[in-house]
Amino acid sequence: MSAIPSNAAQPRAQASPFRLFQAINGFHLTEAIRSAIELDVFTAIAAGHNTASAIARECKVAERGARILCDFLVVNGFLTKTGSEYALADDAATFLDRKSPAYMGSCIGFLLNDSLRANFHNLPEAVRRGGTTTSDHLDPESSVWVDFAHSMAPMMMMASQGLTQIVLGKETNRPMKVLDIAAGHGLFGISVLRANPKAKVVAVDWKNVLAVAKENAKKFGVSDRYETLPGSIFDVDLGSGYDLVLIPNFLHHFDAATCEQLLRKLHAALNAGGRVATLEFVPNEDRVSPPMEAGFAIIMLADTPGGDAYTQKELEQMASNAGFKKNEFHRMPPSPHAVLISTK
Repeated sequence: MSAIPSNAAQPRAQASPFRLFQAINGFHLTEAIRSAIELDVFTAIAAGHNTASAIARECKVAERGARILCDFLVVNGFLTKTGSEYALADDAATFLDRKSPAYMGSCIGFLLNDSLRANFHNLPEAVRRGGTTTSDHLDPESSVWVDFAHSMAPMMMMASQGLTQIVLGKETNRPMKVLDIAAGHGLFGISVLRANPKAKVVAVDWKNVLAVAKENAKKFGVSDRYETLPGSIFDVDLGSGYDLVLIPNFLHHFDAATCEQLLRKLHAALNAGGRVATLEFVPNEDRVSPPMEAGFAIIMLADTPGGDAYTQKELEQMASNAGFKKNEFHRMPPSPHAVLISTK
């Protein structure tokens, strides 16, 4: 009996339509999670209302509705089920119980708002154009970024703390003037202030968004060292004398030329030896890994005219073109973010 050559063609796995079916129906899980958050199903289960009838009473919904929704969430790994009793899976217990200190359910206020969802509905046209069909994200009167500031703060807590650890290290007690760009909820600058009692922050964003940042600065007890500068970062007079500039989740909204333009402006505002800390979703050079970082690019295609998920090399090239002498790159596991520290 002759051996099968090692280079012989192997039989292909049988094609199946189910992966396509799951992708087409992916919005079912989106709507189920949104519904469970809005109805406080996760919080009810955490409080001990763990059968369909008990959940229905607590959440004021139909028992049939509670059962089918919860069974679907079991199928998708957010709940577990033993007999007729439901319980929260680990992720749901940590992030979706409203009484958890790490609760993130508020993020649906931004991630599932009507304008962003409409952009994805128009994705075919965005692919044709190479960018979004709207310009709402540049409107200073738009409520989108106020929604972002209110909704996304819990999700950014871990990233803000990780960024602070990277940029400060052991320098937690020296005077420092910090510029926080597109501050939004303000957590990145606030995190620096909480770690360094001698730091002062100037936060730049639209006036209506900065109101949220100021609320958070007061909440965390650092409002006496928190100054705001309303307007577009591309237009406002920043002054000078900054030791550190924070750019969290911002460069991805713009094309590379616009990013370089901004970085040159920031370079001019820094003291000698000053640093810019750019926090981004940074895919590998193949642009298809890691999955979350690489997948972020399609959000930028749908939502922005020219934004992207930039690679490490692209970010370093922008910084070098803007005059920065040295770059240090840091991943931030388990967060999908990475940080580029560029030194003047």
